[in-house]
Amino acid sequence: MRRVGVWLFCVVLMLVLAACNGGTSAPVSGGQTEGTSAPAAEPAKGEPVELVMYSWRTEDKDAYAKFLTEFEKQHTNIKVKFKSFKSTEYNTILSNSLTSGTGVDIVQLRPYSGATSIADAGYLLPLDDVKGVAEIEQSYLDAARGSDQKVYGIPLSINSAVIFYNKKLFEENGLVPPQTWDELLQVSSELQKKGIIPIAQAGKASYLLSIAHSVIGTSSYGGNEYVEQLLSGQAKFTDPAFTESIKRMQELAPFFPPDFIGIDDKDAQALFYTGKAAMYINGSYRLETFEKQSPDLPIDILPALAKEKGGETPMINWVDGSYGIAKSTKHPEESKIFVEWIASKEFGQMFSDDLNRLSAISGVTPKHPLVQKMTQLSEKSMAPFLMLVHFGEGTPTTKTTFEDSLQGLYINQIDVEKVAGDTQASADKWFKPKK
Repeated sequence: MRRVGVWLFCVVLMLVLAACNGGTSAPVSGGQTEGTSAPAAEPAKGEPVELVMYSWRTEDKDAYAKFLTEFEKQHTNIKVKFKSFKSTEYNTILSNSLTSGTGVDIVQLRPYSGATSIADAGYLLPLDDVKGVAEIEQSYLDAARGSDQKVYGIPLSINSAVIFYNKKLFEENGLVPPQTWDELLQVSSELQKKGIIPIAQAGKASYLLSIAHSVIGTSSYGGNEYVEQLLSGQAKFTDPAFTESIKRMQELAPFFPPDFIGIDDKDAQALFYTGKAAMYINGSYRLETFEKQSPDLPIDILPALAKEKGGETPMINWVDGSYGIAKSTKHPEESKIFVEWIASKEFGQMFSDDLNRLSAISGVTPKHPLVQKMTQLSEKSMAPFLMLVHFGEGTPTTKTTFEDSLQGLYINQIDVEKVAGDTQASADKWFKPKK
């Protein structure tokens, strides 16, 4: 796997985030200069065509209806049909379509190893010559490359793992938002005494557990320094710092909803936006969900926990999915016109404005105050989503092994040491420490 050095990921990301704050384009990395991108694709001729676009974001359906209407105004001979599927079913549906060579033209790709595996299998068209790709930061494009180093996807956004919290519930109960592990336990205990669910955590989909761990685990092992130790082989998942992070996830279970391991994420979201739960941990992409479901909900966000009081509270960031072109498409010219538009600042700004997300396209300025806050917190301190960015390989992936083991922990099938041991054993099968 092309493991992006943590320092490079963070430095490059801060440059782009700073550009977003200032409303100007970030410098192009890798020695690229403006004007080096491929010429704009010519409008397709002939009869109108329909492109089928796959996504795992069912909650974005209305926003994409607006986006695609704008695209179709500019390209009257191209129609785009947005088809979204449940996130937990998406990989199987996409795999079936790609292997059969039918049903899809534009595919949403999982980041990092998810995109690489599909590209390496020969199911995608390279996009290096698409206008706008050369202006996207190289570390973002790394999330959508094949092993041949070609780009196969236009990255959408930068996600952050955050703790959403209900400001009204905190204020009414005289509570201060937690920044450390001890403070989180104290706040959770006080909320529980008031009959309020402290944390609306779902566990039916195991990936939700690794997201929660990414913001809780830093209270034990810290941020980038520990990540670098793991990547260099100086630290292991069986070491005390990481094992303690698993133990802390276990100790939080009493503050989750009853039988949370069988709860869907949508049910956990509902507990939060109806005011029954005070906190909810997930990606920053849930901001738009909450504002759509409960526009008056007084939301704020917290970054990952610090190791000690006054310590760094890093934002846990990663590049989200990208859009690529299925090699089997019968409309490659029109598909390239469409992904060229996806790579444009016009789309990036609409995406950020309507979905309250931080776009991966240079020069896009977030307008939502909380997205701006995420930007500022990232500039102050950030670390990568460890399991996704660096440990998404293997069969099953180390990330999946860790997530499934956490589920086993919560149903008392295995203990903390077994979770750590299984995770390390998975990594040992493929991971090579950097020199």
